[in-house]
Amino acid sequence: MSRLTKTQTVRHRASAARLRPKDAATLIIVDHSQAEPMVLMGQRHPNLAFLPGKYVFPGGRVSLADHRLRISSDLHPLTLDCLLTGMKGRPSQARARAIALAALRETFEETGILIGTRRPDGMSTRSREWQPFLSHGVAPKLDQLRFIARAITPPDRNRRFDTRFFCVSATEIVDRSPSYDNELLNQEWLTIEEAHKRDIISITREILQQLEQIFSSGKGFSQPHSVPFFFMRNGVRCKEFIASDRIT
Repeated sequence: MSRLTKTQTVRHRASAARLRPKDAATLIIVDHSQAEPMVLMGQRHPNLAFLPGKYVFPGGRVSLADHRLRISSDLHPLTLDCLLTGMKGRPSQARARAIALAALRETFEETGILIGTRRPDGMSTRSREWQPFLSHGVAPKLDQLRFIARAITPPDRNRRFDTRFFCVSATEIVDRSPSYDNELLNQEWLTIEEAHKRDIISITREILQQLEQIFSSGKGFSQPHSVPFFFMRNGVRCKEFIASDRIT
């Protein structure tokens, strides 16, 4: 069982638009092989309607296909627990897994990177969205993903997403092929300091600060019992913590 605990609010201008946020997921791949941890980021195509030209982590919207795919390994219990906390609509473990799968699929589409496990026997699916991923003989696995933050796009944006940010070690990369959607340009491995100097939005800066705290804590990729949740309420920018009571 989990809970939400408010810790901080910041005044922010009210918004007129009220689009319903769509489930989305982002994957932060961290390379610890260098003197400083490095994260993979890319610049969104300037012709895109949402965040054109901004530097972001790979990710995107959850699709129906993500709800139907079989998995070879499940989410960490703490990850699953925190994902279910405060989930809008009808919370379910299947939906939580779909969100995590979307992070892997979208990362592959935008960067060509496959996170998963080798499956010589292969996997089959009717989904056109997952066929390119599975064609590499790799099955997605979720046990190494760590849920580190959640953020809902402010109401005044032309697109709105309820985004869950996952983190994974670069050692989990099993293959890489050319990306094929041309959505994420100028892909770079950046230190946290370098990433802060790119053209990023405020939530990306918040996530980078969260990563700094994780790296400095020495806990590595262990799943935290609480993760920050950023959203707007009545014109106020809020930060709460999604916390798990699970004992591990």
